[in-house]
Amino acid sequence: MRRKLHALMRKWWVSGGYAAVTIRTQAAYTIKGLCILCIAMGNQLYNKPFFINARVAVAAFFFISGLSFASWATRIPYLQAQLHLSEAQLGSLLLALPIGSMLSLPLSGWLVAKVGSRVSLMVAATTYPLVLTVIGFAHSATQLASLLVLFGLVGNYFNIAVNTQAVLVEKLYSKPIMAGFHGVWSLAGFLGGALGSLFILLQASVWVHFGCVMLFAWLIALYMYPFTQTGSPIATTTTQPIFAKPDKQLLYLGIVAFCCMTCEGTMFDWSGVYFKKVVHAPTSLIALGYVAFMSTMALGRFLGDGFTAKIGIQKMLQLSGAIIMLGLLLAVFFPNVPMATIGFLLVGGGVSSVVPLVYSTAGKSKRMQPGAALAAVSSIGFIGFLIGPPMIGFIAQQAGLRYSFALIALLGLGTSIVATLNKRW
Repeated sequence: MRRKLHALMRKWWVSGGYAAVTIRTQAAYTIKGLCILCIAMGNQLYNKPFFINARVAVAAFFFISGLSFASWATRIPYLQAQLHLSEAQLGSLLLALPIGSMLSLPLSGWLVAKVGSRVSLMVAATTYPLVLTVIGFAHSATQLASLLVLFGLVGNYFNIAVNTQAVLVEKLYSKPIMAGFHGVWSLAGFLGGALGSLFILLQASVWVHFGCVMLFAWLIALYMYPFTQTGSPIATTTTQPIFAKPDKQLLYLGIVAFCCMTCEGTMFDWSGVYFKKVVHAPTSLIALGYVAFMSTMALGRFLGDGFTAKIGIQKMLQLSGAIIMLGLLLAVFFPNVPMATIGFLLVGGGVSSVVPLVYSTAGKSKRMQPGAALAAVSSIGFIGFLIGPPMIGFIAQQAGLRYSFALIALLGLGTSIVATLNKRW
């Protein structure tokens, strides 16, 4: 392959370069050269050790998930204006997505266990961007609500499948790598936001934006699928049931996920409101709290695996819960821009590794199939993500937003307490 590329380059040189040949020949040489280069790069990737390919492949599927979700989020204001939705109507419609996710939790675990995480991953990775594209054609609130339920359902199926694959790949290493995969998801969220801003700047239609994301995601999925893993993360001599009552270990993990995901949901939905109404930040800085939280959450996920390898899962969860509580209390007791920003930075770092560690541990369950175990833990955790933001609004209405955030700080501490109570890490 390398000799072919060199021969083509020599032919260009002998002919005097681009200037000495016709435009048609230039185009033919260029296309042929690019094809040879792409094949050479592909061969180079295929020649790498298998476990490196598997890790890169699973990270690529996390990237597809994060990019698709972020693309949807960037177009919410446009769809609101296009469908003439009020704030209340939009809020009601947005509930359709988590409802779809909740409905799919038991089904997703069963499907992943039944057909395998590898097949499930490919089905979800192609269907998720497809549903995203169809959302761009919604012309009524009813259509959008129906599509968001489907988007949430497929998204959770994707989540269970890709995390099951991540558990499989992690077994090939002698160190934790799960948080890094979730870091790729966060990074894809940033890139998806930037890409959405670009399409908005170009005044592209929503379906054009989503369609481009779909094609890009499909190319990644098709290329990376051969490197995904087959088999079961845990080798056992007995058949694991697809449906089973979660044991004490999984219940502990679910409660940890509940505490952390309640904090995450609160930060996603209420950080901007907190900076506006409690911190009284200038208009240009209202989004600062959200950006601070997202930045350290992404960074923490890339660094979390190294810390976990050094101090262990239990101590990492204990430390994470303490950091979440400290960050929220800083924002509660010192509601000014500098201190609240520092507090939100700490919260982002605190929550960054909790869910990846919980998923990694659940996927190694010896009582349930990995997909079913992940679905069980996700079910408990997602309840917190779903009810947390409305609960904050209710408490804020009665007592004030600072008291709401103080309550969430206690849930952060709950992460540390439950991690201490569970002795089987």
